[in-house]
Amino acid sequence: MTIRVKLDQVLLDRRMSLTELGDRVGITLANLSILKTGKAKAIRFSTLEALCRELGCQPGDILIWEDEEDELSGSDDEGQRTAAE
Repeated sequence: MTIRVKLDQVLLDRRMSLTELGDRVGITLANLSILKTGKAKAIRFSTLEALCRELGCQPGDILIWEDEEDELSGSDDEGQRTAAE
């Protein structure tokens, strides 16, 4: 399971550059690039709130959860074991 950031798609839809978003939100271009490329391991709620405010969107418009096939093959047994305990 992985959370993917769709910031580039939302920016494209809003016709806004990463630099403009950074200026509006007060986040460095380097940190926005980390988010955009999917290299971020976490995001603060205050940052997510600021992004949503400036982009006029909901958190679900920026973040998406994807189920990876590799994890599906091993997760069923694990989930059943945990549920039974």
